[in-house]
Amino acid sequence: YGMGKSEEVLGEFLRTSNREDFIISTKFTPQLAEMFEGNNVTSMYENSAEILGVEDIDIFWIHNPVDAPKWTEKLVETAKEHEIGMIGVSNHNLAEIKQANEILNEAGLKIGAVQNHYSLLNRSSEDSGILEYCRENDIIFFSYMVLEQGALSGKYDTAHPFPEGSDRANAYGDSLAEIEELNKAIAEIAKNHEAKVAQLPIAWAIAKGTLPIIGATKVHHVEDAADAIKIELSDDEIKKMEELSDKANINTVRIWEKEMK
Repeated sequence: YGMGKSEEVLGEFLRTSNREDFIISTKFTPQLAEMFEGNNVTSMYENSAEILGVEDIDIFWIHNPVDAPKWTEKLVETAKEHEIGMIGVSNHNLAEIKQANEILNEAGLKIGAVQNHYSLLNRSSEDSGILEYCRENDIIFFSYMVLEQGALSGKYDTAHPFPEGSDRANAYGDSLAEIEELNKAIAEIAKNHEAKVAQLPIAWAIAKGTLPIIGATKVHHVEDAADAIKIELSDDEIKKMEELSDKANINTVRIWEKEMK
């Protein structure tokens, strides 16, 4: 991300820290493959490892299914040269996940992680059977955009819109009234747990058996996410949150994504 800047910043931090205390995750992006020579996947892996200042990467992802299964086959070659802790695929639908896993299985490897957009407002990875497939095949499902970039944090409503001209304003701005109503309803459930609105969608994602990826720009974002782990939602609360979200009927599929079918 940021044309490698995120890896540079993380690498600077890791050089002052104990490597064993951290799980390092980064991606191979098909659209950037032509920037790297030889086996593009291996070259990008080695480039990331060098920037991060590590010998091996714990979770290495194929960022999206562009030109799949070509890149999965090349990733097999990379895995023979480097110790990859876990192989993951991101933004793949069920058929693409199965195809990638079959290719890896033939080489004695497997998918260990799937990363897709999954939130109260976008449950297509559940409806399509991806979550069930992950459970059956011992695959960790990483849910990103659980808070829909702040739309489900309780911070934004009709009186407090997203920053004008921002991507978030373009994506969610027309649905602020529905978002406001949904967050008010979630706030009522949050009261039962003495929790913040933003913690409920995180707790929900955990209750659904996924591992949420939380974007954090402030210390309290990290602290709130950590505390969300302690919240135990009842089946009735989970059902109510999903019904409320369905009623809001907000399309959150972004331009780089697709519905998982």
